[in-house]
Amino acid sequence: MWCLLVTVGKLESEKLAIFIVSTTGQGDPPDMMKIFWKFLLRRSLSTAWLKSLKFAVFGLGDSGYLQYNVVGKKLDRRLHDLGGMPIIERGLGDDQHPSGYEASLDPWLVSLWTAMASISGRPYALHTLSYDNLALDRPKYNIIICKTSSEVSTRKVGDLEEVNRAVRMLDSADAMHGVKETVDFSVICPRNPYLARMVCNKRLTRNFSEREVHHIEFDLGSSGLTYEPGDALAVMPSQSEVMVDAFMNRCCLDPDSIVLVQAASKQNDFWQGDSNMNKPVTVRTLVQSVMDIASASPRRYFLEVMSHFATAEHEKERLRYFVSPEGRDDLYQYNQRERRTVLEVLEDFPSVQLPLEWLLQLVPRLQPRLFSISSSLIMHPNQVHITVAVQKWRTPLKRTRHGLCSTWLSCLEPQKGEIYVPIWCKKGLKFPDASMPLLLVGPGTGCAPFRALIEERVAMSVVSGVAPIMFFFGCRQEQDDFLYKDFWLAQAEDSGVLSTTKGGGFFAAFSRDQPRKVYVQHKIEEYSAKVWAMLQSGCAVYVAGSAVKMPADVFAALEKVVMKEGCQSEDAARKWLKHLERVGRYHVEAW
Repeated sequence: MWCLLVTVGKLESEKLAIFIVSTTGQGDPPDMMKIFWKFLLRRSLSTAWLKSLKFAVFGLGDSGYLQYNVVGKKLDRRLHDLGGMPIIERGLGDDQHPSGYEASLDPWLVSLWTAMASISGRPYALHTLSYDNLALDRPKYNIIICKTSSEVSTRKVGDLEEVNRAVRMLDSADAMHGVKETVDFSVICPRNPYLARMVCNKRLTRNFSEREVHHIEFDLGSSGLTYEPGDALAVMPSQSEVMVDAFMNRCCLDPDSIVLVQAASKQNDFWQGDSNMNKPVTVRTLVQSVMDIASASPRRYFLEVMSHFATAEHEKERLRYFVSPEGRDDLYQYNQRERRTVLEVLEDFPSVQLPLEWLLQLVPRLQPRLFSISSSLIMHPNQVHITVAVQKWRTPLKRTRHGLCSTWLSCLEPQKGEIYVPIWCKKGLKFPDASMPLLLVGPGTGCAPFRALIEERVAMSVVSGVAPIMFFFGCRQEQDDFLYKDFWLAQAEDSGVLSTTKGGGFFAAFSRDQPRKVYVQHKIEEYSAKVWAMLQSGCAVYVAGSAVKMPADVFAALEKVVMKEGCQSEDAARKWLKHLERVGRYHVEAW
C-alpha cells in the first residue's frame, strides 16, 4: 500500500504515486490512512503543493454500503485539488460484483500499465506476457531458523507476550510504521490487549431457533478500561487446534521450530534498534496467532504464487488459468463465492509446497472482530457486555460455514472454569448529550449499541431529565429472537425512558409472525405521524444493523414519512434527510 512506500511529508517531492485505499465502516478511512488523510486536509497546503505529482487511485469497497468507495473518491478529488495530475481515471472495486473487485481491477491495471509506459517511454504491459517469461519475485521476508524446542525451552503459544512479539515482528518486516515506536504497556490497545475474564455467556434466542444470539459479559478487573455507549469491543479470536495442526502437517512445518522473521530489504525494517524484536518465536505461534488459515479466503496472488511451486502439471495449468483474465469468473466461483479457506485451497493442490517465507506473506493476517458494546459502564461498573450473533451459512455447493470468532465465543463456558479473552475498545458511534431527542432503528443485534445508550439514559434519568427516545426494533419471531425483551418493555412503561408519555416509544416488528413480512421500515411508515413529530423536534437519527438492505430501506421509509407528513416532493424529502447527514444528525452503523 501507499503508506508503506513513502512518508506523507515527502509526497510533494514524488513524481508518481499509486494509491490503493479501502473504505471502512460508514465511509471511514482505514486506520493506517487516518494520519495521512488528516495531513492532506491541512489548510496550509496550497493548490500547487502536488504540482509535480502524477497519480492513480484504486478504491476497494462494497456497494452494499451506503457510502460506497467514498474514501477512494475523496482521495482522488483531494489529490487533484492539491495540484496532482491523474494519469488514468480512478478505479472502484466492488466486492459485491460476481467476480469481486478484480472485475474492476483487471481493466484498471491495463490502463495503468499503458499510462506508465507512455510516461516512461518503456513497455509496462506485463499482463500480456506468458507465464513462462514471468519470474517470481523474491518473498518480502527472510526466515532465520534459530533452534528447536528440544534445544531451548519456549513459552506456550497462548502466552500473550510471545503473540505480541510475533505480531510486532511481522509489522517490523512489513514496515507498517515510518518511525521507531515502543509499546506503552500501560495502555490497552491492539498491540497490548487486555485478557478479560468471561463471567457470563447466555443464549438469548431459543435453543431450536433458526438464529443463535448470545449475551456475553467480561470482567474488566484492574485494567482501568473505560468506554462509552456507541463504542465497540475488539476481540482477537482463537483458531482451532485441529485446523492449526492440519495446516502445519499440510505445509510440512515443524511447530516447535524457533524462528526470527525479518524484512528481506533491511531499509524497510524500522525496528532494527528494538532488542525485543531479536527474540524469536515458535512457528506454532506464527500460525495460530497471526495467520488466518481457516476463515479467510486467499486472494488471486496467492494462487499465482502457488502456480510457480506446483510440481503436478495439471495443477500448474489449473492455477495459471484461475489467475488469468479468462479464468477470473471461474476463480470467483471456486474461491470467493464458496469462501474457500487457505487450508482448503492448499489441500486442493497437494503438489504445491510453499516455503514459510511465502506462507507468511500470502496468508491473510488473523484480524480482530468488532462487536458493538451493549452495556453502560455506569449501570455495570467494571464490566463490558456484547451481543453476538453466531454466523452460520451455506455456500453455493451446500457446505456449511461458521464465523470464526462468533462460533468460538459461543462455545466458551465460563461456568466450567476461568476463561480469558484478549480485548480492547475502539471508538464507534458518538451519541449526543441527554438533551437531544433520539430516533433509533436497530433490528436484530443492531439493538446492541442502543441497549448501552438506553441503560446510560436510565441511570442519568435518576438525577436529571432526559430527552425522548423513539426506538424501532425488529426480529423474526417474538417468541424466538426478541432480544432483551424484558428490558425494552420495562422502559416502554410510563416511568421508562422509552415511554410514550415522555414523548418517545418502543415499536417492534416481527417479520415472520404473520403471512406478510413486517420489517422496521414498515413500522416507521405505520407510525409516520409520530416519526414526523420526532424529526420536527430536532432529533438525531441512528440506524444500526445489517448492511445488506436495511439502511437503504429505512432511509426510503423516512423519505416517505417526510413526503407524507411534511407535504414534500420525493426530491425535497431526500434533500431534507441528506441535510440531516451533513449536519451530523443522521448516522448509520452497519455490518
